[in-house]
Amino acid sequence: MRLIHAALAIADISGYTEFIRKREISLLHAEQIIADLLGAVVDGAEHPLTLNKFEGDALLLYAEIDGDPGAVVRDVHQQAGRFFSSFRQQQERMKSMRAQCDCDACANIERLSLKAFLHVGEITIRQWRQFTELAGEPLILIHRLLKNHVPVRDYLLMTDAYVRLGELEPGNVLEEAIDGLDPVLVHWMPA
Repeated sequence: MRLIHAALAIADISGYTEFIRKREISLLHAEQIIADLLGAVVDGAEHPLTLNKFEGDALLLYAEIDGDPGAVVRDVHQQAGRFFSSFRQQQERMKSMRAQCDCDACANIERLSLKAFLHVGEITIRQWRQFTELAGEPLILIHRLLKNHVPVRDYLLMTDAYVRLGELEPGNVLEEAIDGLDPVLVHWMPA
């Protein structure tokens, strides 16, 4: 186990629960659609960003910060910006490829959207068999930020610590109350 300073990213598909729950759909088609959309996002990620794991309808990625922290944060920020175009391009391809299927999943691909979250902090990283496990308060925070008050469906959300470290343009500002943690200032922009 070791302690690292890392940039954290989560790419999360919005509308997944409704996509699955409120329709009589082919579960196999629904899961394949989600896998293909997330696959397009992760295929666009490059060093220093590393996929840690798939989390249902989301991806958890991280970049170890060694050297210039601002440069790593800006690089991850640029990659996160590209997540949205990769997602939309794959969404359009899938809508076209599945246009002849009449199941509810294939008919509602356009209802899915993407949101991305960026944070930075000190975490532990440990290899356990074939798994790389990440832990620490920054991971708790970024996961809790999935529930927030951003008024749009497609957006990029960054913590104030992330914005400051990367010297990035701040965007719209919100203060989010986080269960069990101090309130956190976040910046968001529509994607």
